[in-house]
Amino acid sequence: MSKQYTRRFEEGRVTPPLTRSRRVTNKTEKQPRGTAFCTEQDIHSNKASNFESTAAVMAQALDIERWNLECLFNNTDHRTDLNGVDRLIVRRGQLFTISLYLRSGSYQPGISSLDFIAETGPHPSEQYGTRTRFGLSSNIDTSTWSAAVTSPPGEMLALSICSSPKAPIGRYTLNLGQSGSIEFILLFNPWCPADEVYMDNEQSLAEYVLAQDGIIFRGSSKHTIPTPWNFGQFESGILDICLRILDMNPKCLRNPGKDYSGRRNPVYVTRVLSAMVNCNDDKGVLLGKWSDGYEGGVSPLFWRGSVEILRNWDTQACQPVRYGQCWVFAAVACSVSRALGIPCRVITNYLSAHDTNCNLVIERYVNENGELIQSREMIWNYHCWVESWMTRPDLNPDFDGWQASDPTPQEKSEGVYCCGPIPVRAIKDGELTFKYDSPFVFAEVNADVVTFMKKKDGSTSKVTASGLVGQKISTKSVGNDTREDITHLYKYPEGSDEEREAFKKANHQNKLLQEKPEPGLHITIKVTSDMRKGCDFDVFAVVTNNTEAERKCRLVFGSCAVSYNGFLGGNCGFKDLLNVQLSPGAERRVPLRLNYSKYGDQVTEDNLIRLAALLMDYSTGEAQLAMRNIVLDNPEIKVRILGEPKENRKLAAEISIQNPLPEPLDNCCFSIEGANLTGGNIISERLGCTVGPGEDAKVKIYFTPTRSGLRKLVVDFDSNKLCHVKGYRNVIIGK
Repeated sequence: MSKQYTRRFEEGRVTPPLTRSRRVTNKTEKQPRGTAFCTEQDIHSNKASNFESTAAVMAQALDIERWNLECLFNNTDHRTDLNGVDRLIVRRGQLFTISLYLRSGSYQPGISSLDFIAETGPHPSEQYGTRTRFGLSSNIDTSTWSAAVTSPPGEMLALSICSSPKAPIGRYTLNLGQSGSIEFILLFNPWCPADEVYMDNEQSLAEYVLAQDGIIFRGSSKHTIPTPWNFGQFESGILDICLRILDMNPKCLRNPGKDYSGRRNPVYVTRVLSAMVNCNDDKGVLLGKWSDGYEGGVSPLFWRGSVEILRNWDTQACQPVRYGQCWVFAAVACSVSRALGIPCRVITNYLSAHDTNCNLVIERYVNENGELIQSREMIWNYHCWVESWMTRPDLNPDFDGWQASDPTPQEKSEGVYCCGPIPVRAIKDGELTFKYDSPFVFAEVNADVVTFMKKKDGSTSKVTASGLVGQKISTKSVGNDTREDITHLYKYPEGSDEEREAFKKANHQNKLLQEKPEPGLHITIKVTSDMRKGCDFDVFAVVTNNTEAERKCRLVFGSCAVSYNGFLGGNCGFKDLLNVQLSPGAERRVPLRLNYSKYGDQVTEDNLIRLAALLMDYSTGEAQLAMRNIVLDNPEIKVRILGEPKENRKLAAEISIQNPLPEPLDNCCFSIEGANLTGGNIISERLGCTVGPGEDAKVKIYFTPTRSGLRKLVVDFDSNKLCHVKGYRNVIIGK
């Protein structure tokens, strides 16, 4: 019995499939748990070599009466036990062992035989690699499908089987000669060096494959806000739903044999998922909506995790779930990728450009009051996508690693609403010819912004404005809830030689021809640190005269509600100063008061207000524009766990929030969910009373954890005036 198996047995984590007096020798250096199965091994009985010369002549098929798939042992060994142990779920390129009980005779090394046929898909084919034949051998070959008996001769056998690390993932049937067949699910194996999704870091694997919850960053570049999310990839039924998503994709419906064959390739699977998470041209999971209310569905901010979304899609006959926005699309794609075994993480790009014509330029128009005129090309306050870890055999090895893909339907790619995967390194280096959709993603983080003013007489003039794009590109850190800034993975330092080379390669002429503006009048927007929803506060336009002459100007300072993707709402405050005089070197600070009575009914659930200050110099006719989005803070949700958190022991969470608004809250409701905490369900508690200004809304919600370890309890508070406030509490569950 191997040391790693003995350790797990002594800890009570597994039951041995059989007592095996076998020796496993590993010709390479000792590997950590899991990886040893993906290196070359000699697995043989003591006398196998004596019979090899006579095997062909004396081969006798094994007569199998029954078998035991040893799901507890195998699923634990393959790190799939969180899916349950009632069926066999294994990872490719790693052996699993089942117990065979013979009806008659006994196994004789070199004489006994057993032919196997492994099949996946509706029309298995050796041509497509979805049907494979192999037989018993004396050694396990981890580079292909193989099988070997790993116990002494007798009526009970331990049969070890290894799939190819290049095999298509999905549901399999394995025929055991004439005795019958077994069924199992095969997943990608990021612990296997021969698998294209291999990741050589246990902490990263724990985060990007096994972690069932996480943090998605929203808010603004100046004020990032962590939002908890329950990925729930191991909850009951989710893996089957993920496989159904693959089966419902149009490529599979058109040619299932070719599609199932393509599932060997994580690049192919990731591209399919980027199309299937949205429903714009297929039976995808989510319907997006960014304006005009959410009739017929729920606000995207309603969701706390992926589990309810995926189950709703499955139970509603693959009709799209209403509604999603970018972070929801990305989170669901992340859940499905992790469920299938692809390391995946959610990315947030602040000030993300949506370039519709691939010229790497966002043309922005304002009127004479500095108000933005809506167009298809916009700067999103933030935008989320996913990165998946894999090699790119179709490209240079330098482009292995993180690949960006985007399931939010923005523009078509090869006739379908999908995007990626594209190596993050290709974006950084300006490689716009690489597959897939490199120009679009490059523009999201690098586009130039040019601003024009449309005047009442129909003429236009250029406006000097700062237009930063691709700021504070963020993801959750490995092992904790802090923000990791990964901007350096997408962009070289601003002004560096490497950045200029990337722009040359991408033919980004606007950036290459940019010159530093001459010193003159300058305008910026400053804000206070305390901008809470429900409060009144000031924001400031700061005008500086960097010339040696006195200047007379007009300052238009306005604000309006805005959605996170740039759609403008109602006015929140406005000021027009026709006579702003500045002596040489002088600075003037102009306040604009934002009152809850004015902005309260205007702001959306995003809690965003756009500030715009337009400065027009009477002496030169030149105009400058400063813009800034601010996010209003929601109150903090407080969570207190009552009792000692232990497996299968009922717990209570005392949850409260203070009403920050100068008006009462009605229809108050708290909801919680958490992987291995709430049984894969959402638990809600509604208040039966009104919560007045400054008062606390408080409930006690009971739940029963089912697994030990660090878990995240995700909380949502909703009411008529304060909508979908998010909070969470990390809970360590004991055994």
